[in-house]
This record gives sequence, C-alpha cells and structure tokens, in this order.
Amino acid sequence: MLILSCSSKLQLAASHPALTPTPSCLWQVYGTVMTINRGNPAAQEVLVDSWPEFKVILTRPRREVASDDSDLFTNTYTVYYRDLGASRALLASAGAVNWGQSFRIFGNLCPKASGRAPQQLNIYVLSGPNLGSHPTMPAPKLSAPLRLQGCSQEPCAGLDPAMRLSSLDVSHADLLNETWSFGGNEKSRKYLATLIRHFPSICLLDSAGHPVSWIASYPFGALGPGYTLHQHRRHGYMGMLNNLLAKRLHALGYPSYGYVDVENYPMQRLQEKQGFQRQPNLWYFILHNPALVKAPTLIPRPVPGTAPA
Repeated sequence: MLILSCSSKLQLAASHPALTPTPSCLWQVYGTVMTINRGNPAAQEVLVDSWPEFKVILTRPRREVASDDSDLFTNTYTVYYRDLGASRALLASAGAVNWGQSFRIFGNLCPKASGRAPQQLNIYVLSGPNLGSHPTMPAPKLSAPLRLQGCSQEPCAGLDPAMRLSSLDVSHADLLNETWSFGGNEKSRKYLATLIRHFPSICLLDSAGHPVSWIASYPFGALGPGYTLHQHRRHGYMGMLNNLLAKRLHALGYPSYGYVDVENYPMQRLQEKQGFQRQPNLWYFILHNPALVKAPTLIPRPVPGTAPA
C-alpha cells in the first residue's frame, strides 16, 4: 500500500491511462483525484497498491478530518480496481480503511470485493461537446451538443423577473439539511456546509433573497443534493439548474454526471428530459456501521481443523 503525497505523482495518477474517465464506475475516483489536484478542499488522500503501475486506487479522508467515528458523510471513500485480488489485499491492508468508523465507499464494488452487500443507484451522464478541461487532465469524452432546455441564456427566458440565479451560501445549509433525504442531523448539516463552501452550486433566489430551488455538487464532481420548495414546483426550475450546474462542472473538466435512486422515477424522467443518458451499469456503494456489523474478513480463513498458512 502506497500513499501518493507528492503533487507530481498525483498529477500522473490523474492522467494515467487506467483513469481515463470512460467507464462510469470510475468517475468517483477520477473526480476526487481532480479535486485533490485543485487544492484538496475536502482533505482527501490517494492510496494505490503499487506505483507507477497500479491495479487498485483508493481515495479516503485524511486522518485529521476523519476524527468523528460516527460521521459517515465526512468518512467517504472511493475505489476503482482492475483486479479483484488486488482490491481485497488493499482493503485488508492495515490502516487502509478504518473499519472502526462509520463510512461510505463508492466505486465499482461487488460483495466479493468488500464483504458487504452493496446498495445501488442509477447513473446518468449528460451528452455534450468537449468544452475544455484542466490542461493536466484527460478531456471528458462526450458526444452530442450540450443545450439548456428551454433557456436561451442565463436565466431562463420565461423566468419571473423577481427571481435571480446565484450560488448557494453557507447560511443556506440549514435549509438544505431540512430538505435533503439524507439530512436532518448535525453531521449532515456540517457536510452540506462543506459542499456549499468548497464546491460549485447554483440556486434560484426569490425577491427576498431566499432560495426556492437549488442543486449542489459532491467532492467527486457529481451533481449533488437538489430540491425545489413545493410552492415553486412545476416551473422547470430544477431542470434548468440541473443543466446549468452540469455545464459548469463540465467546463471545469469533470464528466457531467449524477446518480438517482432506482425508485426515484420523477428525477429519472427529469434527467432524461434534460439530455442525460442512463448508463447500462449501476453505481454501487456501501454504508458501513461498525455498531451493527463486524469488520469483514477479507483474507480467507483456514479450513476448520487445519493450521493457518
């Protein structure tokens, strides 16, 4: 297990052929490495099984920020592997993963790789041109023109003049925490404040300056928590903001993508209406809670009655 702390190695990792962002299961790792190379606001680090050629790459929070064992929002890992054995070996390495904490792992996961039954989400990618990327990063490979549905410029032509586009402010974290399906506690509020403070977001403000519709983005470059207040729905606000933020992320060099719960059919229809294409594979992730389960045994146990190898 090696930690890539040198900036030159991190730049090489981002441009490594193994991390060309074509398979959607790779985008979480790719986006996190890009974010690390751009100031690392989420205080992440990169681990590989070997260097310069690697079969598995893992990103994790630095120890100084992962100080709360119960904070699964901050304690977020991403992983991509090309060899199941290498993945099992890295996850089993002493100190690679803190199994005593609650955490999330995103990536090309399967039960065999992690010892856990993964959850699953639909993945959507927005088709669009290569709008340019960071000069040290491989350019995202997208195909068809990216257009803002029903909008000629920012803002939408039919928008109420009292409404205006803006970015989210940290003062809006409480509102996001109240409306986010995973929110409602202090840890989620802290996480949302971090997203607002450090990563691209967009919102629609009413005449009093209060958000009525918004969407944020995650540290791995994906479209993040979004919501429209009930009294302002059916105006196309979320579709407009969704496309604007996707375009902004794409301009920064990230693949324009997001994920939707497999049973969230309204959002699935919205994504497809806005030009997003559902990917054939699902996005698997694992939620680990040490209070409920034991840490997985990733190294095969000896047959009963025999001595360990």
